[in-house]
Amino acid sequence: MRQNSSKINQLIKIWPQKTIAVQSWLSQMGFERQLVAAYEKTTWLNRIGRGAFVRADDQNIDWTGGLYALQKLKTLSIHAGGKTALALHGYAHFLPLGNGAPVTIFGIPNVKLPAWFLQYDWGVLIRYFTTKLFSQDRVLGLTTKELLTYSITLSSPERAILELLYLIPQAESFEEAKLLMEGLTTLRPDLVQSLLKVCNSVKVKRLFMLLAESCDHAWLDQLDLSQVNFGKGKRVIGEGGHFNSKYQISVPDRQAIYESESFF
Repeated sequence: MRQNSSKINQLIKIWPQKTIAVQSWLSQMGFERQLVAAYEKTTWLNRIGRGAFVRADDQNIDWTGGLYALQKLKTLSIHAGGKTALALHGYAHFLPLGNGAPVTIFGIPNVKLPAWFLQYDWGVLIRYFTTKLFSQDRVLGLTTKELLTYSITLSSPERAILELLYLIPQAESFEEAKLLMEGLTTLRPDLVQSLLKVCNSVKVKRLFMLLAESCDHAWLDQLDLSQVNFGKGKRVIGEGGHFNSKYQISVPDRQAIYESESFF
């Protein structure tokens, strides 16, 4: 028992508080399944799903502690994005959001989230989307956010607003996107330029420019749109609304927004 106690103390030193540990990582650190099972019996750690554990002294772990495990321990190519990333960067005050707002996570195609992450009660709805939105440069515009004892990867504001626009109208609303865009006064034009060049969605690029120009942001003057492919043909977002001839896209008016928006 003394040996187990000494070893669990070693584990606690390398296991950040408020995060999930997965068995594959525990095994790499020298804690095989049999030893982990023994720790369960002595209540040093608790199982929350197949191959996933929390420290017994941790209470109220949130989804970021689970995301940490997926990114850092299982090295999955996923990140917090869209409206969730904007909220973590401090833009939530531009929206009528309360506690328990859905969490948006993006991944590349064929990357599946483990059952324990999807089934655990984080107290919020987890929405997971796989896309090829930036397939030429999958990590462009990703950044790191330091939390209390760990860090997670998430989209920069420049990338996050493009991801949010990608989800219109199926999972996000045009009206909320417009509200958020109004607050994005300090976007970095060089990063915006790079993201627009590699973005694979014509709809997203047209919507982005339409909303940014309606807000008359100062950083727009530093973009070179001749390097951005806006595609051909018309695009329609939702039913009804107004047609913008410059970007060849129909967007909902205020009334149509509330009549047609839908969420996953």
